[in-house]
Amino acid sequence: MWQVLKGRQCGGYKFRRQQGIGPYILDFYCPELKLCIELDGSSHEHKYDYDEERTAFLAKQGIRVVRYRNEQVYCNPQWIVEDILRQTENITDITDPTPNPSP
Repeated sequence: MWQVLKGRQCGGYKFRRQQGIGPYILDFYCPELKLCIELDGSSHEHKYDYDEERTAFLAKQGIRVVRYRNEQVYCNPQWIVEDILRQTENITDITDPTPNPSP
């Protein structure tokens, strides 16, 4: 996954790997979009309560979490990138980099 996210390869957005937010480590995080990408493998199969608690904490921070199964990444990484780009279209709270004119 990192191979397709690093170096602004996904829509020109900068993603960080293994980003700490509060007590949690996010797999991939884009600060500009406040978007967290989580990869779930077999270790997540019985951690539904933990994942829900984590997602709720991140939502309170204004961070949107999108989850993918490891198998999806291995089988079709291009689909994952396309889906991430679709997710970014739904995020409207992006700061406009244009400075406000002086009074």
